[in-house]
Amino acid sequence: MTQIQKLLTRYPSFNEFINQDPKGKTVESVENTEDKTPLELIGENYNILKNEIQDLLLEKILSCSPIFFERLIVDLIVAMGYGGSVKDAGRAIGKSGDEGIDGIIKEDVLGLDMIYLQAKRWKKDSTVSRPDIQTFVGSLVGKQASKGIFITTAKFTQGAIDYANSIDKRVILIDGNQLTDLMFKYNVGVSNEEVFVTKKIDLDFFEE
Repeated sequence: MTQIQKLLTRYPSFNEFINQDPKGKTVESVENTEDKTPLELIGENYNILKNEIQDLLLEKILSCSPIFFERLIVDLIVAMGYGGSVKDAGRAIGKSGDEGIDGIIKEDVLGLDMIYLQAKRWKKDSTVSRPDIQTFVGSLVGKQASKGIFITTAKFTQGAIDYANSIDKRVILIDGNQLTDLMFKYNVGVSNEEVFVTKKIDLDFFEE
């Protein structure tokens, strides 16, 4: 077993991945790792680690309060670049509520264009259906808004997705998997542990 594999055995998802033999025998090399390049192996192991972190993120979110979750989604959308350099670009509404709106992002300095957010911190096996999206769209109409983001730790039904795609309002749906993927990508709730830089030969350098 390589040094990298020894490191990865600390993570449950990796151990499940390498123990897929139905007879119960440990499978240290899935699909013949000997035939794969080092970069391919790094990519596979990176994805295993990423999936493990995403699962842990979802668990942490579900253990936190709804108010914390509302602040989290505002922080995430701002971290993604929405609101630009606008001071106080985003804010969570909190317990006071505002007709089904949990957060607001200013897209310009004067606040002429706003993105309204709704957060549903539901169990990951739950589903957000079409009526939930219709209620959110009704809130947008009440605000005379054209842009909204509905974020949940759960999943969306196909009916909810189809409805969001069929209306004239611009409504983006982000489920639990997409949420944790974006948190991972934009460093919200995570921090770098190890950074590896791969290198290749610079053939131009050796030209005479």
